[in-house]
Amino acid sequence: MQLVEQAGPYLTAAVGAYGAAVLTRAQDAAADATVTRGQRILQALWRRRDETGQAELERAVAEAADEQNDTFTAMTLGRLLRRVLQDDAELRAELSAMLPAPAAGSVAITASGERSIAAQHIGTAITGDGHTAPRP
Repeated sequence: MQLVEQAGPYLTAAVGAYGAAVLTRAQDAAADATVTRGQRILQALWRRRDETGQAELERAVAEAADEQNDTFTAMTLGRLLRRVLQDDAELRAELSAMLPAPAAGSVAITASGERSIAAQHIGTAITGDGHTAPRP
């Protein structure tokens, strides 16, 4: 999961910059490092897939590029990346080598679902309807 979260911004940037052509585009020397890294990740996924897997990757990238919404792109590609990485330890190692090491002491926090909250440290958290914040 941490690898997917780390790769997400790079994938989003690459698809945002090149659209569906990111899978076949030659690396541009002037390309931003984030876009280039995302492109390399997607090309690694492409190389390791059979024809059916490549078609699935093409569809996911084209769908994400057409939407032009970074949140949607990240969700679409993240879901695909999780599925691919789940059963491929060699690919996980290859992608880990492409990504910068997480900062020492960094923490990944994820919230999912309606009214979800997430934090490393939290004081008072109230979700739901009809609540008022407590008074200090």
